[in-house]
Amino acid sequence: MTPRRSGGRRRAAVPRYPPVVITDAAARPATDQARTSGTLLCWAAVAPGVAWAVVRLAGLDRGPLVQLLAFTPYVAAGSLLPLLLALALRRRWPAVVAAVVTAVLVAVVAPRALPAGQPPADGPTVRLLTANLLAGAADARALVGLVERHRVDVLTVQEFTPRAAAELDRLGLGRLLPHRHLNPQAGTVGSGLYARFPVGEVGVRRNRGGWGFDQAYGTVAVPGAPPVRVESAHPAAPYAVDQVGHWRTDLAAQPPATPDGGLRILAGDFNATLDHAPLRALLATGYVDAAAEVGAGLTGTWGPYDGDPIPPVTIDHVLVDRRIAVRAVAVHRVPGSDHRAVLAELRLPAG
Repeated sequence: MTPRRSGGRRRAAVPRYPPVVITDAAARPATDQARTSGTLLCWAAVAPGVAWAVVRLAGLDRGPLVQLLAFTPYVAAGSLLPLLLALALRRRWPAVVAAVVTAVLVAVVAPRALPAGQPPADGPTVRLLTANLLAGAADARALVGLVERHRVDVLTVQEFTPRAAAELDRLGLGRLLPHRHLNPQAGTVGSGLYARFPVGEVGVRRNRGGWGFDQAYGTVAVPGAPPVRVESAHPAAPYAVDQVGHWRTDLAAQPPATPDGGLRILAGDFNATLDHAPLRALLATGYVDAAAEVGAGLTGTWGPYDGDPIPPVTIDHVLVDRRIAVRAVAVHRVPGSDHRAVLAELRLPAG
């Protein structure tokens, strides 16, 4: 018996092929290239922070690096970005190095935002104000207003001109601070010292830097406290590479603290931040930065405030003998000046 064919016709046989196995051999080079590119990107992002940390820790502020180092607090905050990038791309060693850089930069910057312990000074309180008057262009009425509102006892001024001196007297500064030693000069080199208390042993010290800024000083006799030598500080500005040598010379020539002698205060426009090695060397002689002592050391004092896209930096300081307690520091705008005034409330040792 012959078997029947389905449908009357025999179906053609369907050929069977072995399964095709697709490997990632072709995709692997692209993947490796992407991984290498990601690693290089991470190292490129981390490298500037490494260089910055080395320069800051080693005190290698030379040439154009001087101006750049003033922005170290901003770099410390920005150092988190390379770390986050390395973590996101899962690059272990770039992440480790980025973490170390962040830790180093934060370690040198963060103490300025944290209050420090104060010495057991139990003498009178003195309020000291310092202001750069921008070649006498600062608003004299605003400055006298600050002195009156905050009951300022000592005032130091820089870039102090004869016109500014006359205007301050006309507005009543002599009534508020009758004792003084002034050296007003045309332009930017003059300085002055005003006080509520008698001022003796006065003088003017001229910096040897290119600008030759003057620094008026005197010994203020505060009732109930030892005599305090106060000086209006104004070293040269490192505004160009050829001025850095003058800047270093002027900072090195600032009067050191005298831990075993009389009390000293340097207050003014130092043209340097706490990230500059010459200023740290001056502090090491026995001073403290008043703003950093109370956690206000990151407040900018120089903008510039004329619309330039440059963030503020802290170059105006009140440096006080370590035996003097710092109670408060505030920064105040003075119209007409590109600097902000720094007001420090200090507690002197008993005399």
